[in-house]
Amino acid sequence: MDKVFIKNLKVRGVLGIHEWERVATRDIIISAELYTNSRPAAQSDDIADCVNYSEIAGKLRAHAEHAARMTVEALANDLAQICLQDEKVLRVVLRVDKPGAVPDAESVGVEVERARSAD
Repeated sequence: MDKVFIKNLKVRGVLGIHEWERVATRDIIISAELYTNSRPAAQSDDIADCVNYSEIAGKLRAHAEHAARMTVEALANDLAQICLQDEKVLRVVLRVDKPGAVPDAESVGVEVERARSAD
């Protein structure tokens, strides 16, 4: 299986359980590994056969900026589901980092792995 990736997409949004975290936006860093079969795209050289990482990044940004989730886990799950809405994405490993959330740590976060169900 092939992989398309979005690495360290920096967005600003509300994320956290503490009252002080709910009043201002903060940096949120999103990374996604989108597993796909890139052979059709390699053969055709046509964007219609590709996972459009620009489009997916835009959807991830829009959601993270407006979701105002309480937990990193909830946001990561939301974002993974957005990735799987693209029929070419078979599996996703999605990471959400929350820089500065813990003193003396560069970042904390959550990484989830989700796959398209075999309905």
